[in-house]
Amino acid sequence: MGVTDSTGRLASTAGGQILRTATKLATARPAAKPLHPRGCLVGGTVRRWGGDGKTGAAWLDHAGEDDVLVRKSRALGMPPLAPDIFGLALRVPTTGDRYGDLLFASTGLGRLTRFTLTPARSLHSRPLTTLLPYRTRAGAVMLAAVFDDESRATLAWAARSGPWHRFAKLSLDYRAIGDGNTSVSFDPIRNTLPGLENYPWVQRLREPSYTSARRSRGP
Repeated sequence: MGVTDSTGRLASTAGGQILRTATKLATARPAAKPLHPRGCLVGGTVRRWGGDGKTGAAWLDHAGEDDVLVRKSRALGMPPLAPDIFGLALRVPTTGDRYGDLLFASTGLGRLTRFTLTPARSLHSRPLTTLLPYRTRAGAVMLAAVFDDESRATLAWAARSGPWHRFAKLSLDYRAIGDGNTSVSFDPIRNTLPGLENYPWVQRLREPSYTSARRSRGP
């Protein structure tokens, strides 16, 4: 394992621990959705042109178009004018009635800041990343979303702590289809896109957080 791999693993592990701690604090309060309690559901379209590199994950490498379900949210549920950790969740249809969930949170794009949760005053003012990497045939890959304006975002991927490769554009339809508070629960552990697998150590970091969140919601 090289220096870049070690740095990325250390940073992403720290990011996962922060995520776990934030979820434990959030689940201490009585709420149907302890983490990301405030949000809205909208429709969206992802137009993929493919990246300038190959990851082995078809959704990143190949051109295509997907009608997606999008949830915009505030992780801590702070008042509207207060800084918060913002979240962007995408539900992407795969085959039949199956789908994959991708979750992004406000961070940075640097070698270390892409693994660091960062408060912001709006969803559109900060980059967002998946915080933890996915396993692909090309190795560890992070995903990012950067808003161009309030209705469009550019999606990109990066190998470990390397440069970002743009591969798609997300367009939002602001005709809300739900309040997003309890009606849909996104789960990146159970619902993955083909070719984007969770590392076992990522599952160990994330699973306690999502187990707590599932329990708080009830059956």
